Amino acid sequence: MSEHAVELKGTGFTLSVVKITHPDLEKVKAELSQKIAQAPQFFNLAPVVINLEASEVMPDFASLKSLLADLKLLPVGITGCPDAHKQAANDAGFALLNAPKKASQGVTQSNETPAPQVVEKVVKVAESVPSRIVQQTLRSGQQIYAKGGDLIVIGSVSNGAEVIADGNIHIYGALRGRAIAGASGNNDARIFCRKLQGELISINGHYWTSDQLQAHWEQSVCISLNGEQLSVLSLDI
Repeated sequence: MSEHAVELKGTGFTLSVVKITHPDLEKVKAELSQKIAQAPQFFNLAPVVINLEASEVMPDFASLKSLLADLKLLPVGITGCPDAHKQAANDAGFALLNAPKKASQGVTQSNETPAPQVVEKVVKVAESVPSRIVQQTLRSGQQIYAKGGDLIVIGSVSNGAEVIADGNIHIYGALRGRAIAGASGNNDARIFCRKLQGELISINGHYWTSDQLQAHWEQSVCISLNGEQLSVLSLDI
């Protein structure tokens, strides 16, 4: 048995970001409610980060917290908050998060030629994880998760069912429920399905609901992540 009851470790989690671009919180609540209604189970008690970078007027933080509670969203913290408003955000119970810093693209010139360095690099080969294969139609309320690998469904995913994989998802039938690929942070994950009719699709936290998928309805598709935007490629030839 360990002598310590608590360990502190740094790690990363995939979180949804709510970017607020309008000062009217009633308008924000109305639009958020519409999105949540399209996939209520996905957003129920979901942890979110509030991004205020594009908001010219800071909201009333206490009202914002109450709004999120009404919608059953759990705020992890706020990013993009100006220094002058950070104390008010803290007083309302929000944690302040720093956005990831972008790598500098500047080039430093020097007349000196640096001495060559030998860098020894140890490459760890990832252990292969077999795909999880499910040969059935998933009914409403069922959830299947492929940890560390791909998920292959030989059948359909019904409304209200959910398939999750750290890798790719292959559905050899209709996708009518929810499909979440790259769940552990894999930007290269993809979702393949024979017939797209989904409630929600997501890759590494970037998601579309049924309204955004309507243009590709009934098609055989491959869905991937291009930067921070989802991309749909028709496989119907």
